[in-house]
Amino acid sequence: MSDKSFMHGSGESYSGVVPAKQPNQSERSPAEAVEGRPLAKENTQEPNPCRTPSRKSGPSGLERVREAAKQDTKMKFTALLHHVSIDLLRQSYHSLKKEAAPGVDGMTWQEYGEDVEARLSDLHGRIHRGAYRAQPSRRVWIPKTDGRQRPLGVAALEDKIVQYAVGTVLNQIWEEDFLGFSYGFRPGRGQHDALDALWVGIVRKRVNWILDLDIRSFFDKLQHDRLVQFVEHRIGDKRIVRLIQKWLKAGVMEQGQWSETKEGSPQGAVISPILANLYLHYVVDLWVEAWRKKVARGDVIVVRYADDAVLGFEHREEAEGFLEQLRERLRKFGLELHPEKTRLIEFGRYAAAAGEAWRRETGDL
Repeated sequence: MSDKSFMHGSGESYSGVVPAKQPNQSERSPAEAVEGRPLAKENTQEPNPCRTPSRKSGPSGLERVREAAKQDTKMKFTALLHHVSIDLLRQSYHSLKKEAAPGVDGMTWQEYGEDVEARLSDLHGRIHRGAYRAQPSRRVWIPKTDGRQRPLGVAALEDKIVQYAVGTVLNQIWEEDFLGFSYGFRPGRGQHDALDALWVGIVRKRVNWILDLDIRSFFDKLQHDRLVQFVEHRIGDKRIVRLIQKWLKAGVMEQGQWSETKEGSPQGAVISPILANLYLHYVVDLWVEAWRKKVARGDVIVVRYADDAVLGFEHREEAEGFLEQLRERLRKFGLELHPEKTRLIEFGRYAAAAGEAWRRETGDL
């Protein structure tokens, strides 16, 4: 499988975020460590855009949040907004792409920086007083490889800053919850890591059938109520939840016209990647892991990259049964598989032997 095959519906970069500095090689995702596979020599860790700086005097507040999330997987965090500090907002501002197109506010990165400390102080005050208001995303259309167009949402600059900061906080919690076979838009994980995992799984397990699947229009179909429910599994700070709801309900502006967004999270929004992973964690990942442990009799491997996934099965009947049950599972949450990008194919030495026998029968050898 090529790198590109992991990028159905998610190949574009998100809303002008540039990664922070490279993490040390020892800073591997805790989930990745349990997979028992070495990283390919030519692959390096992807930068972690939500990494917090280390403190010589002891762990930072966000590091303590992550440790608490790790120690208690059922803990609900009721006081998180104070972590959205001026320092974190400043870090978020400097992490944005300087050349990114402006949103509906028309504000560029350079213009905001002309009086950045005063602007960030004012923004910080509005966030903590509850006076911060999310602005609509500016909708733009970009061409897809199949000739169609994909909508992207360009957020206002201050919305990008706040989303980046809140995403940094949320990542401390859910990076301890997300499963090892989830790769897309996660700190320290990328396409090469997913391909490494897929290769190792195919080599080490009995894989005779490959299911390559894609969720159709995933970012457009996220159900807001369901997403908020998932957020509240871990977040008890209503102020953080309200911020997320503001972004989901802000709507879009296109050619001067505002339209309401009753579902979905804009592709291009800084907060969308973690919200997407959170949604798929509860809808797909936990369900797949339970199915693999409780239902499967043969080997099953899983690699998910955003709204694409590749699964390997030992037995055809289990692959077919899984596919039907997954379709039903997705329907419950407003999602469906893309009929043209989802396929089950025979794979491995048995497929090669069958192909050779067929060619002999047809005289192609």
